[in-house]
Amino acid sequence: MTTLVLDNGAYNAKIGYSRENVSVIPNCQFRSKTARLKTFTANQIDEIKDPSGLFYILPFQKGYLVNWDVQRQVWDYLFGKEMYQVDFLDTNIIITEPYFNFTSIQESMNEILFEEYQFQAVLRVNAGALSAHRYFRDNPSELCCIIVDSGYSFTHIVPYCRSKKKKEAIIRINVGGKLLTNHLKEIISYRQLHVMDETHVINQVKEDVCYVSQDFYRDMDIAKLKGEENTVMIDYVLPDFSTIKKGFCKPREEMVLSGKYKSGEQILRLANERFAVPEILFNPSDIGIQEMGIPEAIVCSIQNLPEEMQPHFFKNIVLTGGNSLFPGFRDRVYSEVRCLTPTDYDVSVVLPENPITYSWEGGKLISENDDFEDMVVTREDYEENGHSICEEKFDI
Repeated sequence: MTTLVLDNGAYNAKIGYSRENVSVIPNCQFRSKTARLKTFTANQIDEIKDPSGLFYILPFQKGYLVNWDVQRQVWDYLFGKEMYQVDFLDTNIIITEPYFNFTSIQESMNEILFEEYQFQAVLRVNAGALSAHRYFRDNPSELCCIIVDSGYSFTHIVPYCRSKKKKEAIIRINVGGKLLTNHLKEIISYRQLHVMDETHVINQVKEDVCYVSQDFYRDMDIAKLKGEENTVMIDYVLPDFSTIKKGFCKPREEMVLSGKYKSGEQILRLANERFAVPEILFNPSDIGIQEMGIPEAIVCSIQNLPEEMQPHFFKNIVLTGGNSLFPGFRDRVYSEVRCLTPTDYDVSVVLPENPITYSWEGGKLISENDDFEDMVVTREDYEENGHSICEEKFDI
């Protein structure tokens, strides 16, 4: 039996057989401005000649899987002959779903996986549980960890003790990568260039230039300075998709500090946007979202747990998800959690080598476990008992 591990995120699907490597593939469909009628699925985005004004069709809205037609088409493509050539009669699947997923979504997922695709066995699990499994495998002496998963739609903070999640202490912050990209689009459109339709390009800008400030007010002051002294300011060359396929930052020595560039490149000049956008993860109230920032939420979550367990969580904080790739993210989480924690507790914040595929690797490890057979729901079980057997077996 082979096992397919699919970490089905709202932005990227992380997919691969448990004995092979992982691929990270956009979990959506695209329409381009030029070829209006043609729909591109998943990694066919690379075939689009002119990705300006890309139109995204997402299966997930606000973090939950609502558009099954799109999700089916993406899965058909991933499981089909172009990609993984899945032989459903000989394959188990480990698939992730969000926390507190709705029962109706879970039932649709069971039906599609068992009845349409006819997988032999399914394990439906939260991505954080896979990350925790991976972390405990790497650190066998630890019993507790707290997973901070900052993804596309949300940031979830979930304590795990001996691989069981502590439901009463889960916190969700409604700030994710999508909101950051949208906010960056708005402020650039307001300040210099109308980019409201350029989600794809601005997302690239965000990934290339944004960073988390260690001292917000100091960086704000630097961003106000003129000329050479302003070390925050950066010029980003936007792609025109004929000669420049992908945007990039101008090297410091080539920047023209006053006046215009001679070449015909389109330039975005970014200063405080670079750190003010990721700052929303730490202070959502900056843009009127009345919630806690990540460090405060970590401390709040841990304080909901029994006192004797708390020190174990503070020294095993694990960051996963795409937002944790912002430079300075880990250091900022550490310094703020340290400030909010009693001095006699150790605080340690771990950023894995690849935070995006971390939970996928956890799924790979689970599939090699001896008790994997006991965790899954087989097709016979499902045909005999229906959805109820899935509800009993999966710790959701």
